[in-house]
Amino acid sequence: MKKIYTICLTFLCLSILSNAQVTQRNILANAYSSDFVKEKLIGKNKYTPYPQTPTEWEESVPDSVLKMLVQNARKFINYKFEPISATVALDFVRSGDRLRHSDISFAKRNNLFEMILAESIEDKGIFTEAILNGIWSICEESYWGVPAHISKTGLPDVEEPIVDLFTAETASVMAMADYFVGEKLDKINPFIRKRIYHETNKRLFIPMQLYGNKYGWMSRTKPVNNWNPWIMSNWMLSTLMLEKNEDRRTTMLYASMVGLDAYLNGLGDEGGCDEGPSYWFAAGASVFDCLELLEGATNGAVNIYEKELIKKMALYITKTHISGKYFVNFADADPTLETNGLMLYRLGKSIKDEGLIDFGRSWIEKYPLKNINGFMRMRQVKDILTTSEEKGKSSNYQPEKSSWISDVQIMTARTDKGLFLASHGGHNAESHNHNDVGDFIIYKNGEPMIVDAGRGNYTARTFSSQRYELWFTTSAYHNLPIVNGYTQKEGREYEAKDVLYTSNEKESSLSMNIASAYPKEAGILSWKRNVKLNREKEQVEIADNYLMNELKVPIQQVFMTICDVEIGKKGEINLKGNNDQQITMHYDDKLWKISTDMPSTEGMEYTSFKTKWGGNKITRIILTNTSINKKGNHKIIFATK
Repeated sequence: MKKIYTICLTFLCLSILSNAQVTQRNILANAYSSDFVKEKLIGKNKYTPYPQTPTEWEESVPDSVLKMLVQNARKFINYKFEPISATVALDFVRSGDRLRHSDISFAKRNNLFEMILAESIEDKGIFTEAILNGIWSICEESYWGVPAHISKTGLPDVEEPIVDLFTAETASVMAMADYFVGEKLDKINPFIRKRIYHETNKRLFIPMQLYGNKYGWMSRTKPVNNWNPWIMSNWMLSTLMLEKNEDRRTTMLYASMVGLDAYLNGLGDEGGCDEGPSYWFAAGASVFDCLELLEGATNGAVNIYEKELIKKMALYITKTHISGKYFVNFADADPTLETNGLMLYRLGKSIKDEGLIDFGRSWIEKYPLKNINGFMRMRQVKDILTTSEEKGKSSNYQPEKSSWISDVQIMTARTDKGLFLASHGGHNAESHNHNDVGDFIIYKNGEPMIVDAGRGNYTARTFSSQRYELWFTTSAYHNLPIVNGYTQKEGREYEAKDVLYTSNEKESSLSMNIASAYPKEAGILSWKRNVKLNREKEQVEIADNYLMNELKVPIQQVFMTICDVEIGKKGEINLKGNNDQQITMHYDDKLWKISTDMPSTEGMEYTSFKTKWGGNKITRIILTNTSINKKGNHKIIFATK
């Protein structure tokens, strides 16, 4: 096996030398050699990052939290770990459905993990038989990932294991089982832990070492998305907890560090996440999971929190927060998050940023640890261990009045009276892209008024050549113009140009030319859009100035809302939102005719829109120009007075 280790390390290190589209920072590889990591790495037999006995748990975590964790796990003692049939696995390629498989697969892992922790906390043997059955059931599965991640086959090729997000997540569950209840498993049967290692080695360790770099999410030449840090964190944890050969353990850990560099290299200088805030918790936050593991496994010797990129990456999440549960949700990001304040608090402490510490505290007050169910298991355990640290402390967090994240071209701005605006330029090949260059959203006192509808359910079509047939990905259902009947196109060349952000006490604005986001057939020579928050007048102003080489049909302007839409007097549309919030849309009634429609909520991709916005229906307001002029300008104003 030693030859495999050498191949892995050499391939990863050589691949960092050339690349045309990412910044070769290589923060971890340049700061630490493999020999340094080998010298500083705590040996497996001495590596105890988390409590393992009731006494250790009681010394680290409030009694109320421990009781809650055990009580929640008790309901799974009689849980039946259902096998995953070939028919269920084939759902994805036959119908496009992902849920029947994931409902079974994710529940097995979540429920098993809860029982593993509960048994470690309580140590009464109540959960051991159920844990045994859960481990064995998962080990018996042909594939630890989801069918959507193995191309069009539906069934896995067992001769070539594929590493996806959930293969890596499952490996962490197995590693946690070995760490927390391994000795109890030995008393039942000595082959259980042997099976855990065998399956993890076969499905994660060997594939990553032999051909991990064939995966797009390990690319050294193109920016990679959340898959990279998410998988790296699980590879790190599994390696640290399961691998007994110390040479191989060091090699794999260092390979995962170099692998994580691929994600950091693909970030812009501001550390922006083009996937949006909800995905930041799988991307930037997973980088933090990795850094916590590396710091802990080397007694603090591997530590890059002082790097400006890491600090900026962390602060992205505060800049994209709107109010309450709402976050800026361009692309596939979700509009609401019950945010992990415990993790944000730790991240703030690590980068020594009081604002982020306070931001984390504000979420701890709203959403204290109630249960554990989901992914990023190492984060969940660290959250549990953080509960005692923050008990009784309050937050004085105050959001920034305006921010600009230049690498993803996102502007956010707010007034003291509660009016909020966000807009962005960018391009139409971002991760989880929607065709939405020049889009904007407006909130008033924490309530959505003009929205980005967000994504629907993930199905086979969502990440296929049919992606842009789904209404929620097209610019026709974003706050953008439709020109000559054309909407924006997907691809890197479809982008905003001449992007300029300005901000002062009176106003914040983002101007850009969005003509290049449309196909040539749209006939646009120039389309200059200025999105402005006017603090003096307490209003948002959208000004468009365009020049066409021809215009065959009237221009249309689209505005998406979840408010009740009332046509007021001429030139006014009243938008009435939740909690009596209202905003008035002013337009030139001589230039525009009004119509509305409601996008579909039927079909696999769209049913989530029935509940996504708290049950509020999404309405599309369409302004259709009354003339056909090749040159023109117009302004739409959203006023609170």
